[in-house]
Amino acid sequence: MKTNIALIGFMGTGKSAVGRVLAKKMRRRFVELDAVIEQKAGKSIPAIFQQDGEIGFRELEIQAAKDVAQEKRTVIACGGGIVLNRINIDRLKESAVIVHLTASPSVIMKRTTSDRNIRPLLNVSDQALRIKELLKFRRPFYERAADVTVNTSKLDIDGVVEQIIDTLKNDESLNFKK
Repeated sequence: MKTNIALIGFMGTGKSAVGRVLAKKMRRRFVELDAVIEQKAGKSIPAIFQQDGEIGFRELEIQAAKDVAQEKRTVIACGGGIVLNRINIDRLKESAVIVHLTASPSVIMKRTTSDRNIRPLLNVSDQALRIKELLKFRRPFYERAADVTVNTSKLDIDGVVEQIIDTLKNDESLNFKK
């Protein structure tokens, strides 16, 4: 039986905000994978990207995902690129139901505009184009990894949380222990 919930999806889809509320409502621990990576590295995500590149970041992410996948009764907010390394998803799937949060490119743009400095992959002149390119590339990875998909574009945080909880309660094929 799986006792964890791993939230995946593109930046700005609500993984952290939804994860905090979901963990509280379900009386589970909340872990933000990027915070685990920052703690292990002793520096911020932008600093990791700047000093070690994306490859260095992804290596740290693999180790953090391995550690977090061993937790029990935890809601895990994963970074947007977690799906780029299949080993991460394979490890998470052992103990977690994978919930893919989606949003339209325009909603993502709205939600991430003020975060430019803390989102290294959006530190470009044409953010809208970059979002569309990254989404197009990553979509098949998210879809392949997902057990459940929730579009957050038109829902508030509580609406997303309720939809996840309802799905977990009603879909026995997910093998989730409440």
